[in-house]
Amino acid sequence: MIVYAECSFFLPDVHSLKEKRSIVQKMIQKAKNRYNVSIAELDDQDVWQRTVIGIVAVSSSGAFAQQEVERTIRLLETAVEWEMTDWTFENY
Repeated sequence: MIVYAECSFFLPDVHSLKEKRSIVQKMIQKAKNRYNVSIAELDDQDVWQRTVIGIVAVSSSGAFAQQEVERTIRLLETAVEWEMTDWTFENY
């Protein structure tokens, strides 16, 4: 089972790409360290205050894969540096 989520974020207090990349990389690394997922910035790499993050979990258990992706989304939502503006969730 493959579970995929794509989350869009707004970073209201960011004023440079360097600052944005620091926040995005910190959160991606935190998610990788805590959960068994693949995660990466997918879009808006050259835009200061927006980013799109993709999260994928692969497992023989669909429930486990979904749980890992949901936990990762909750972790990303807790960051005070950004606000989630949209998300999509798919199972394959």
